[in-house]
Amino acid sequence: MKKVIVGLACVVAAPFAFAQTTTTTEQTRTTAPATSTTTSSTTYTTGTVTTYEPGKSIVVKDEREGPVSFALHAPVRVVNKAGHVVSRALTPKDRVKVYYNGTGDSRTVDYVEVED
Repeated sequence: MKKVIVGLACVVAAPFAFAQTTTTTEQTRTTAPATSTTTSSTTYTTGTVTTYEPGKSIVVKDEREGPVSFALHAPVRVVNKAGHVVSRALTPKDRVKVYYNGTGDSRTVDYVEVED
């Protein structure tokens, strides 16, 4: 008797189990105005000046990374810790912090701080 009831239940449920359903998906495209956001962070390298050519390049010997070279594409501000412009040229053995943006070859120097 149980087999008959189970069999009848399967016969009754079978049309619903194998019935096809239709799903419609609508895709829409929206075009947003072109916007770009750029984020930049200023980092610095601390070390001793090994070479300085005003308007051309500066090489700083960093304790962690070794010599780090920066191309100077424009006159760069050289300041002391108080933020006042230093009028003298940098010399080897000056302790500095070189503040820059970017990484690798695309680094641009923001300013140089002399640690007196």
